[in-house]
Amino acid sequence: MHRIYLPGTSEQLRLLLENLDLNEKSILVIGANSELLAKRLYEQSKTKIELIVEDYESLINAELLIERSEGTVAAKMMAFENTDYLDSTFDLVYAQASVSSKMRNKIVKEIKRVLKPDGYFCVGEIVQLTDNTPTFVKNIWEDSALSPLHTDKIKSYYEERNFDVIYEEDLSKTLNSFYSMTAGLLKDQINKLSEEEKSFNKKLLNRISHESNVYLKQGGNKYIGFKTLLLKKK
Repeated sequence: MHRIYLPGTSEQLRLLLENLDLNEKSILVIGANSELLAKRLYEQSKTKIELIVEDYESLINAELLIERSEGTVAAKMMAFENTDYLDSTFDLVYAQASVSSKMRNKIVKEIKRVLKPDGYFCVGEIVQLTDNTPTFVKNIWEDSALSPLHTDKIKSYYEERNFDVIYEEDLSKTLNSFYSMTAGLLKDQINKLSEEEKSFNKKLLNRISHESNVYLKQGGNKYIGFKTLLLKKK
């Protein structure tokens, strides 16, 4: 399986494919940088995949990456908490590192709305590994508009929202690979950018670099984790 540049890497998708037959299932993928995931899900379902992102830049990037996949993946821009889909549209909603935000409650409510009865939700979330998260880690989450749940509470969070938990897996081990890949990609891309592009994207580049350094070199791995769950709507 090709590398997936998201927390959870290819492991979240591998677990799903081992546990759920996707043939002819209608699928919604939520989140930027999920184009490869969407293509892989199409290979399994043989039905057109819907992919939604929240901003115009992500939409342009998605359209460029899936331009050769006409008829297999449709990229659209929508707010995750307020989509244009009808009730009970999808058999499966897939989200990898895209719902761990302060809007989580509204996003999950919307996902339940668009899921068919007995539909599935495959979710991967950044989680807190300790009760007392240091300020330097909290600052990263604040800058990225993240609001991680504690690793011991994420299962009950979804059960309280009337999901049955089919499985729950700790994929924190994938974060070292993810941040290492991110740091390598950033270094490679910076060398290709003009000075004007570097200046324009300075804030984003600094944030990505800082986040990778915190995890890989400053002990962030003690506090930042990742979990994936397969849930079934009651």
